[in-house]
Amino acid sequence: METYKKEFIKFLVRCDALKFGEFKLKSGRIAQYFINTGMFNDGEKIKKLGEYYASAIIEHFGKDFDAVYGPAYKGIPLCITTSIGLQKEGINKGYVFNRKLIKDYGMEDNLIGTKVDKKSSLILVDDVITSGKAIRESLEILKKNGNPKVKGIVISVDRQEKGTTEKNALRQIAEDLGIPIFSIVKLKDIIEVLYNKEIDGKIFINEEIIGKINNYIEQYGAE
Repeated sequence: METYKKEFIKFLVRCDALKFGEFKLKSGRIAQYFINTGMFNDGEKIKKLGEYYASAIIEHFGKDFDAVYGPAYKGIPLCITTSIGLQKEGINKGYVFNRKLIKDYGMEDNLIGTKVDKKSSLILVDDVITSGKAIRESLEILKKNGNPKVKGIVISVDRQEKGTTEKNALRQIAEDLGIPIFSIVKLKDIIEVLYNKEIDGKIFINEEIIGKINNYIEQYGAE
């Protein structure tokens, strides 16, 4: 496993952004862990988050794109901090995000940031993907605003579970859209780094929690 992935997992628990317990997901499933991106709530945390997204983009897409796109609202700080993270690695790319409410006055510009057109290529960043509805909405917005190409999508965590079919939800959405989707880490990475291992003197995944996670994987898991 790449070093930045191990560091990202430790970063998640230190920020209290990765929680363990029982959480009802949007799908209605009861999961044993939850990603709360609202915990990246100060300058240091959001800066580090952007660096991890930048590392994942570089690993999977290199430098061959024009800008990072973030769907409103959660994607707005993500695309900005990712652009800053890329700059730290000597890769200067633009950022762009959409208005949640369509503007019908002035220049009627419904995208903010780098100007894009059909020749532009973007990497879309988001926190998580469940049904893919928000991603599809973003693609429709982009089609109506310059129609740039989305080369790929990067999210924080792949839960490695089924969507509406027996396939991994991310793989299913990627195939439906014809766009590759990558995560900074996967559930199996989280287990590898945290199971029965102390982080700052605390064990986050003990025998009880791993048992519940394994039961969930048996029911809903998909590589």
